[in-house]
Amino acid sequence: MTNQSAVKKIQLLPTSEQHLDSVWRIEQAAHSHPWSETMIRDLNSRGACHHAMIVNDEIVGYFFAQNIVGEVTLLNIAVDPKEQGKGYGKALIEHFLNVCEKAKAESAWLEVRESNHNAFGLYEWVGFNEVDRRRNYYPSKQGKEDAIIMSYIFF
Repeated sequence: MTNQSAVKKIQLLPTSEQHLDSVWRIEQAAHSHPWSETMIRDLNSRGACHHAMIVNDEIVGYFFAQNIVGEVTLLNIAVDPKEQGKGYGKALIEHFLNVCEKAKAESAWLEVRESNHNAFGLYEWVGFNEVDRRRNYYPSKQGKEDAIIMSYIFF
């Protein structure tokens, strides 16, 4: 017999207007330097490919990406801090790669703060490779930190 309360209904859907209040709340909670609310609410940007992760009818994470002529850039990704450590980040990045494959992308790109060791490790684990750095790119509490540029090539 299965414990029904332990069963989680997970959905990964294109982000819509109804998701944006939750996405904005998570953005502010998850990032030391969050995007502006205007950027979060812009679902129609060029090449937009934005998805929300919904668990038991609650938004727990999202990603914003841009697909320009077969090159997809992961612009922003977050999991609600109170939901981290449950495998949702891994599921989100794997979904991102599946979306890229379905779109017949040639490559996927992202950048990550050098201090974000958990995200860097996850990206490496799913197959991204470090290709370069933007020195002193991100603001931090200590001044500036590098952005690690990573790529994933689809074969």
